[in-house]
Amino acid sequence: MADVVELSVPKSNSTIRVHTGLFIDNEFVPSVDNLDRISVYNPSTAQILCTVTAASEKDVDIAVAAARKAFRSTWGKNVSGFERSRLINKLADLIERDKQILAELECLNNGKPVKIAREFDIGDSIGCLRYYAGWADKLLGQSIEIDHKNKIAVTHPEPVGVCGQIIPWNYPILMWAWKVAPALAVGCTIVMKPSEITPLTALKLSELVKEAGFPPGVVNTIPSLGHVGGAALAVHQGVDKVAFTGSTLTGRKVMEAAAKSNLKKVSLELGGKSPHLIFESANLEQAANWAVLGVLYNTGQDCTAGSRLYVQDTIYDKFVTILAAKAKEHSIGDGFDEKSGGGPVVSKTQYDRVWNYIELGKKEGANCIVGGEKRTTPGYWVDATIFTDVRPEMTIIFGPVLSVGKFHTEQQAIDLANDTTYGLAAGLHSTDQAQCHRVSSALEAGTVWVNQYNVLYNNVPFGGKKQSGIGRELGSHGLEEYISTKAVHWNYGENIDWPL
Repeated sequence: MADVVELSVPKSNSTIRVHTGLFIDNEFVPSVDNLDRISVYNPSTAQILCTVTAASEKDVDIAVAAARKAFRSTWGKNVSGFERSRLINKLADLIERDKQILAELECLNNGKPVKIAREFDIGDSIGCLRYYAGWADKLLGQSIEIDHKNKIAVTHPEPVGVCGQIIPWNYPILMWAWKVAPALAVGCTIVMKPSEITPLTALKLSELVKEAGFPPGVVNTIPSLGHVGGAALAVHQGVDKVAFTGSTLTGRKVMEAAAKSNLKKVSLELGGKSPHLIFESANLEQAANWAVLGVLYNTGQDCTAGSRLYVQDTIYDKFVTILAAKAKEHSIGDGFDEKSGGGPVVSKTQYDRVWNYIELGKKEGANCIVGGEKRTTPGYWVDATIFTDVRPEMTIIFGPVLSVGKFHTEQQAIDLANDTTYGLAAGLHSTDQAQCHRVSSALEAGTVWVNQYNVLYNNVPFGGKKQSGIGRELGSHGLEEYISTKAVHWNYGENIDWPL
């Protein structure tokens, strides 16, 4: 049995009990190599919360073997869709039961406010599990007509097999659900590698996997450093598919490793520098609300963040005034205060990176009209920051930082929006319906929001174009990433003599 820690919850007398070992075969275990442990921080205070076991490559081998055994014996095609649905729904029920505990743990480890984690991330995660539980017994094959009276061809959707899943630190619970739910629904087994920065909720969720009644080896959790666990999953001959969410640079490495090993199936949800266009016909109050949400939600640590805001020159000054006022109302503060709209950024590395780019933006001549000053309190705090007069060549980055530029014509707006190697998301605001159709069609992004921003639904596919990824998550499209279609050709009658 691996170690357990008890973490104190601020503003209450409660504690949260978390296992800190590896979760393999439904048990929490130490590393076979007894490697150094990973330090886990509270970004609100910059203090260490605890340490967790770091998996070695040998531990990855053990976890993959457990997943393979389960796939061949107690899961995969050995369990009906009805039973998979029942267990996934049970897991959703347990998460709903423990959503306050999970939200508090997410706040401690990630910095996300408890209310945001509970009502949005965890609420959507429960919905995601229930959505895919509904699919588990509805996976259909086809009967295909062929040119012979005594033959038939049918297709069977089958689970790919053992899936390595690598999730990021910005949505630790939600990304866990996005990966786990469709894989379990079709019958795959899982080796989950959470971010080394935010491993605690994945470990807590592993407890619920066991409590729900999933057989040993169906879900395994291996906290580790990225160059160990993630790399080992990408090259592992026993892994049939790898799903990764994170940076484009790391995504390339995952895809290269998968190609060089066993040509395993790969899906990648990668980064973005998403454009958000405000046309002169837009409802300016509404557009400003969505623009603030689009870049400040999750403290800007969002791959779809609308960090490149372009405003038509005829309304630029008026809109910027409204925008600045709304951004100043956004509360970034104590995550255990139910009124907080955002928390700190997740780590010192992220904090230093954001501030370096804020300072660079000032040096390059952008005009900082909101924020841009450091707090003196402990923790990795970055307040809402807005730069205006931003030119396309300026380098301002990921975080609660919005860059605002101008455009004159519709075509210029489209060109500015598409002038990027990324294509994850984009948004536009206009009351001209014809313009909405033209521009949404022209934008090179996997998701386009019209008169809204950053709103996703479990039944609508999500994914990127260009260097923002391969494959889709959510909706029925998310199932396809975990399915291998088998074609069966059946001769049930005539014996045909070959002419050779």
